[in-house]
Amino acid sequence: MKYTVGIILILSIVFQSCTKSVDAVDSYFGFDIPKDSLQSYLQNKMESLNIPGMSFAMINEGEVVYHETFGYANVAEKIPVSDKTIFEAASLSKPVFAFFVMKYVEEGKLDLDKPLYEYLPYPDIAHDERYKKITARMVLSHRTGFPNWRGDTPENKLHIKFEPGTDYFYSGEGYQYLAKVLKHIEDTDWEGLEQQFQEKIAAPFGMEHTVFIQDAYSIANKAEPYDDDGKWINPERDRDSIVRYQFVAPASLHSEAIDFSKWMIAVMNHEGLQQQSYAELFKVHSYVGEFNSFKVNYSLGFFVPEVPFANIFLHGGNNFGFTCYFALDPEDKWGYVLFTNSEYGEQLGSEFALYAMFGPNMAKVYSILAVFALGIILMIVFVIRRIRKRIRNRKNA
Repeated sequence: MKYTVGIILILSIVFQSCTKSVDAVDSYFGFDIPKDSLQSYLQNKMESLNIPGMSFAMINEGEVVYHETFGYANVAEKIPVSDKTIFEAASLSKPVFAFFVMKYVEEGKLDLDKPLYEYLPYPDIAHDERYKKITARMVLSHRTGFPNWRGDTPENKLHIKFEPGTDYFYSGEGYQYLAKVLKHIEDTDWEGLEQQFQEKIAAPFGMEHTVFIQDAYSIANKAEPYDDDGKWINPERDRDSIVRYQFVAPASLHSEAIDFSKWMIAVMNHEGLQQQSYAELFKVHSYVGEFNSFKVNYSLGFFVPEVPFANIFLHGGNNFGFTCYFALDPEDKWGYVLFTNSEYGEQLGSEFALYAMFGPNMAKVYSILAVFALGIILMIVFVIRRIRKRIRNRKNA
């Protein structure tokens, strides 16, 4: 009886510790994060990392429960980041583009496992016959063998590093080849492919200002980029800035936290695609490596860390002067996203993960874990005593 009372007491302490506050949001594991504590954390991190401006949103149970803009879109002119401020999403483009690709799969216009050259031969890599093995699935899971960008190589020429489909290597080139295939399938130009993205993805989810090709709104409201020293990056310093006015599947998406969160919530709710398509998107295809003692995999467009008791899909983004990050759990409908006009947004996003898991009060976490451990020990002792008692009774019978 006394063990039962102890266990009930333990459980009551645990549940009381997890009681939801009106002025708080939920951490991933259900602990309260007071909104003022969350705001202070983000502001302090921005200051320590020298981040000029940021747009941030957090999602609980499929709804945005916290949204804030911080700092400056233009430091010199003291223009603050607002709900209208647009950022480069950089590689956050990749999971959104993968989602876009799955619409073509569902429409029967594209087969994930059919070689892409059968849709569109690619003269840039025609010198290597192995490219004829590359499929959309290999592209979206970074298994093409392409470098990230041909400009990263001394010869500035597209080549294949390994047999397609046999290994992982992060590649924007692969995503752009697949975008060319979609453009060819639609028999259109890049502006036409942008229109398809708007019709198939952006408009249905209410993403009013999320574009792969910058429009008048995004140009007028776009934040200015800053380097790791907080200095303004003018177009002469960034050779890729002109490219970002084009449709670049792995890197040219422009958005902000609220607009992007609409796509995240749609993913959490399994909207816009069939269940089979979601199964393909979330399925692990590639082993990336080990980071901070956690193994990380890649699905079709998402990084997938092997975190115990978690089901997280995430991605970071890094264009010169614009870095960002998101993480979501489609089962718990939990997540967060941030955009910055700095070199340190991706770092902030990954560092925020620990805070977002447990909240600011780690002492409470440790105490609850200790309570659970004590409860388990008491139950083990109780079971052992019951077994020993039964053994003695049998011997005395």
